[in-house]
Amino acid sequence: MVTGAAMTIPPPEITLVETHRVSCDGSGGIRGGERFTPAALGHPRVFLEIDEHGYVDCGYCDRRFVLKGGPADGVDQASLPDIASGASPA
Repeated sequence: MVTGAAMTIPPPEITLVETHRVSCDGSGGIRGGERFTPAALGHPRVFLEIDEHGYVDCGYCDRRFVLKGGPADGVDQASLPDIASGASPA
């Protein structure tokens, strides 16, 4: 039993990206030996904006997008709060 402190759960999937604006449709998006989920089994495509924190979470599937070289790159992701603001449907 945990007392006095809230437990944090790491995001289910972390994707390193090179741009501040990303899109997510819940698909695996990786082919060639890796697990791939067709977009039809995902969620509506949303566009997300990475702000000064250096990361953003998808409000549908909780995938975290981390900006390469940004302030969240290389940080223990379980220690960071969820940031799902800025999501907009396609």
